[in-house]
Amino acid sequence: METLIPIINRLQEVFLTVGAEIIQLPQIVVVGSQSSGKSSVLESLVGRDFLPRGSGIVTRRPLVLQLVNVPSLEERRKQDNGIKAEEWGTFLHCKNQIFTDFNEIRKEIEDETDRNTDNKGISPEPIYLKIYSPNVLSLTLVDLPGITKVPVGDQPEDIETQVQEMIVSYISNPNSLILCVSPANSDLATSDALKLAREVDPDGHRTLLVVSKLDLMDAGTDALEVLLGRVIPVRLGIIGVVNRSQHDLNTQKCLTDSSKDEQAFLQRHYPSLASRCGSRYLARTLSRLLMHHIRDCLPELKTRVTVLASQYQSRLNSYGQPVEDHSATLLQIVTKFATDYCSTIEGTARHIQTSELCGGARICYIFHETFGRTLQSIDPLGGLTELDILTAIRNATGPRPALFVPEISFELLVKKQIKRLEEPSMRCVELVHEELQRIIQHCSAYSTQELLRFPKLHDSIVEVVTSLLRKRLPITNEMVHNLVAIELAYINTKHPDFTDAAQVSASVNSQQVLKLSLSLSLSLQIHTGLVFVLSSLSQAEAGDGGKRWKNEKMPSEEKGPLPGFGSPTKAVNLLDTAVPISRKLSTREQRDCEVIQRLIKCYFLIVRKSIQDSVPKTVMHFLVNFVKENLQSELVGQLYKQRLLQELLIESQETAQQRTEVAQMLEALKKASNIISEIRETHLW
Repeated sequence: METLIPIINRLQEVFLTVGAEIIQLPQIVVVGSQSSGKSSVLESLVGRDFLPRGSGIVTRRPLVLQLVNVPSLEERRKQDNGIKAEEWGTFLHCKNQIFTDFNEIRKEIEDETDRNTDNKGISPEPIYLKIYSPNVLSLTLVDLPGITKVPVGDQPEDIETQVQEMIVSYISNPNSLILCVSPANSDLATSDALKLAREVDPDGHRTLLVVSKLDLMDAGTDALEVLLGRVIPVRLGIIGVVNRSQHDLNTQKCLTDSSKDEQAFLQRHYPSLASRCGSRYLARTLSRLLMHHIRDCLPELKTRVTVLASQYQSRLNSYGQPVEDHSATLLQIVTKFATDYCSTIEGTARHIQTSELCGGARICYIFHETFGRTLQSIDPLGGLTELDILTAIRNATGPRPALFVPEISFELLVKKQIKRLEEPSMRCVELVHEELQRIIQHCSAYSTQELLRFPKLHDSIVEVVTSLLRKRLPITNEMVHNLVAIELAYINTKHPDFTDAAQVSASVNSQQVLKLSLSLSLSLQIHTGLVFVLSSLSQAEAGDGGKRWKNEKMPSEEKGPLPGFGSPTKAVNLLDTAVPISRKLSTREQRDCEVIQRLIKCYFLIVRKSIQDSVPKTVMHFLVNFVKENLQSELVGQLYKQRLLQELLIESQETAQQRTEVAQMLEALKKASNIISEIRETHLW
């Protein structure tokens, strides 16, 4: 199981080379308030002084520290292998540079921190340091900036929020262990480190507490209750340590002597807990916890690497390979686009939308739903009043009264109605043309990733197809216009489905005769009743009413002659009389109007049926099918030119960069998979 930590370190190096942390690897995150003793705890684990010190926030960037246990220098000399130093360190940003002086390591940390931060601010960009020593246990730790409350000097006003957000981003990783450092001379209930840890790990499965500065507690007090977990229990344990004092730092007291003094202090003040406290016990505990944590995370980690490798392989395939044969690549892309365009119209495309109609299905909807319903909604007699029909009849007869309904009036009126079919027919062409334009964008988005690699080729294909549609639109419009013009050119009253005028007239006459007979019968009954009533009244008044009738005069005798017949009245100018907007029609006028209305309706329905059938056929032949049959040849003819090949197949810079990044990530995932596959079941127990 000791090999698990070096394997995690190798995985971390693999993913760091691609500059992305898509895999959350197991690691120990050190969290504590400013001046809580974090740096001293880390240095005690390493056994060397190498971290910057000072007032305020000294750690201003995350420090990812990998401790690697190596054989001693003497053993390595026997093997004639390795670096000629007992201990050394390396930085990821200083490739091929080895630091054997730990003072130089401290200076490099300070310099690298200043390169990425300004005015004592912090940066989330981590520094990667690896220390090789025979005196360390293999561990991976992350030292984060100390939690602070008040900005100092040139620090930003929101320094507290920045630090807390950075800490939470690291400890939120479910594969990380949280090492909280809290000084013994402060109230543990107010520990900011424990508070943040509980927010992301409420059950405490990943939290370990280190109580530092045991030797600085007030006289007469101790941390026994805290170390036993009676104040605040911590599931992974509580370990007490003694940090080096400022005097020890000033006198450059070595860590070996400090470790001995720490054990002596623990034996004197905490004899029952001395074996479970101290820096050495902390190092062993951290190594054990990390190895067990890695063992628990390994199955999920292996699955994650496998899934990501598959996803990145698919992404890399979608970007395609760099272009070598420009002619073949251009023909392949053009052919693929033309095939996808036609397939979308035919309904055989691979990418079928489920949210809305597209391609051929939408064209079918336009023909049979939009266009068909619009024609069906047109009233054959819409816009025609009976007075309009009578006016047309009179204008067609000239100065002579008509004995029969003139045929020319029917033609004039039915042509006016047929003309109303042209506008929806032209609108049908427009809608189909718009859908053919939409198919271009549909194919660009779903048909092939190859086309998206070359923006100029994509734009050129769109331009060629749009131009082809633009050329066919006026031709199709003209043909649809001609369909209506053909119907207007000759009114075929001998059409098999058209009712003969004589039959219509006879039908109207028979209906009028029937209405007249019913009216006469009703009038006769009313007249008979009135005669009976009047006769009864006359018999009752015959005796005393005779004299009165003799003395009375007729109204006409008192008033004199009627106007217009011998009396001097004013002359009337008939030309000044306004034409009435509506009036009661005579029987013959009603008959003539009804005959014309029936003829117009019958013939209009014949023409509407013909237009409803012929317009979709015309659009399909002159627009849709023509584009399908000539699209590929048009694209090849316009684009397959030697002088355009290099220009059209210039790959976008974004695509090339993405392909490189994906290829690097895929290579890292493959390496990670190989590293994980080295682990045998025996290594886990």
